[in-house]
Amino acid sequence: MRVLYVDDEPDIREIAQIALSLDPEITVETAASGAEAIVKAIAWRPDVILLDVMMPVMDGPSVLEKLRARPDTQGIRVVFITARTQAHEIERFRAMGAAAVISKPFDPMLLASQIRAAE
Repeated sequence: MRVLYVDDEPDIREIAQIALSLDPEITVETAASGAEAIVKAIAWRPDVILLDVMMPVMDGPSVLEKLRARPDTQGIRVVFITARTQAHEIERFRAMGAAAVISKPFDPMLLASQIRAAE
């Protein structure tokens, strides 16, 4: 499984990359911004994108909208990662097309299984 982890916080990206790399069935790439995520999604074609909701310049929902507008990226599964996990917010993210919502801070040891559960 190819996973693209997108977050503007370098420490969080590193933790996620290390945690996901422990799973031999997962190959991980990271992106530090929404714009970088779109470029990597087009070039690398991940199976799933773990996408931070709150990022400067281009937030997660904006990235998802741009991915859905492209025929070559519209089918990529997107899972939002966010501290905003009230029921109405989760409903809104799901209505946008997110496959799932993982709460932040996430448990690094559960991240791979949470991604699989979102399939």
